[in-house]
Amino acid sequence: MPHDHSGHAHNHHDHHHGHDHAHDHGHGHGHGHGHGHGHGHHHHVPKDFGRAFAVGVALNLGFVLVEFAAGLLTQSLALLADAGHNLSDVLGLVLAWGAATLAKRAPSGRHTYGLRKGTILASLANAALLLAATGAIAWEAVRRFAAPTPIESGPVMIVAAIGIAINTATALMFMRGSKDDLNARGAFLHMAADAAVSAGVVVAALLMMLTQWLWIDSVTSLAIVVVIVLGTWGLLRDSLDMALDAAPRGIDPAKVRAWLATRPGVVEVHDLHIWAMSTTETALSAHIVRPAAEDHDQFLHEVCADLASQFKIGHATVQIEHTAGTHACRLAPADVV
Repeated sequence: MPHDHSGHAHNHHDHHHGHDHAHDHGHGHGHGHGHGHGHGHHHHVPKDFGRAFAVGVALNLGFVLVEFAAGLLTQSLALLADAGHNLSDVLGLVLAWGAATLAKRAPSGRHTYGLRKGTILASLANAALLLAATGAIAWEAVRRFAAPTPIESGPVMIVAAIGIAINTATALMFMRGSKDDLNARGAFLHMAADAAVSAGVVVAALLMMLTQWLWIDSVTSLAIVVVIVLGTWGLLRDSLDMALDAAPRGIDPAKVRAWLATRPGVVEVHDLHIWAMSTTETALSAHIVRPAAEDHDQFLHEVCADLASQFKIGHATVQIEHTAGTHACRLAPADVV
């Protein structure tokens, strides 16, 4: 049977300007498949801040290793927890950079989506790693309440102060563009938060030095654990949802279905699926029933372009079925996936 192919609606989103390209090429009448592709930039990857990003990751990763070693040597749980918090942001930045890189990889062989899904698996691994690390720190913190461990407060203050300097320097590198560029703003806020947590460790170490209250270290580490868990819980939930092919947060499938049902000539919508191709890109497939006499090419082109601009669904595949068709679609029933 002949097919209609209404082409590719490309929608590139950035924070300064957007533009759509659309191409139509159709032959005959029958089933129509419309495809749209969109690429969104993850909000942590600075678009024009490659050097700031590279220097920031290198500095912070180096410091995480130093801080971790210092935490073990000084017996300070607060330092270990702060190292975990700094690592969470380094992983977040690297993950976002990796997502942008993987999304550019062309599909090949059996990997018809490229390696985009790898970004979701990495996000899931990141969340699981952080929660495991914070669990170990929390366990040790609770154990230490019963048997307080003497801490070398002087070295702890010095290392945490270095952390403030490194995080502040990294934040300043991104601050220049944080007013105009949402990507730079995300990185700036993360690094500023890291500096604040390191400052908390310095204050806690100073209090311990002055009061000899050993429990302050455990309380500080538990407070940092809470900060990490609050930040990571959303990451874990969203990553799991994406891994299970749920519609990404911010997209309501019921609204998309209702919107499709109100398009010109649409009699029915079924077999609607919305899922994440990567942490930044969303795909949709649907069967739409319309009268055979309608212009399907123009319809498909407009639907794909609107899905990209209104719902940020950049990769849409739409199949047209005719109201006068003799064969019922086997995927029409609501309970059939």
